[in-house]
Amino acid sequence: MMNNDFELHPTDLGQHSEAELLEIMAARVAEMLETQPEYLMSLLYRLDVLESKTLPVMHPGAPEPVNYGLARLILERQLQRLKTKQTIKTEPLEGLDGWEW
Repeated sequence: MMNNDFELHPTDLGQHSEAELLEIMAARVAEMLETQPEYLMSLLYRLDVLESKTLPVMHPGAPEPVNYGLARLILERQLQRLKTKQTIKTEPLEGLDGWEW
């Protein structure tokens, strides 16, 4: 999970509780805040974590440390993505024969 830029997979939920995942993510976010803050911000954007949610958790008066607030938002977003993938099935695209990726 952490090696894949916070990608959460169903197997992660089977191996860890949400509290454990939060601890793992919070540690990684803390590390990234120290060493790669720009990369962390780009990941938040790519994961579609809304700026309107990140600003309050990054405020100096936030009720919890920044790394936990951001980790909580990442986990929340990843759980939303998993739920969407489980409930919405897409059909494979047809007519793409001969296209190379």
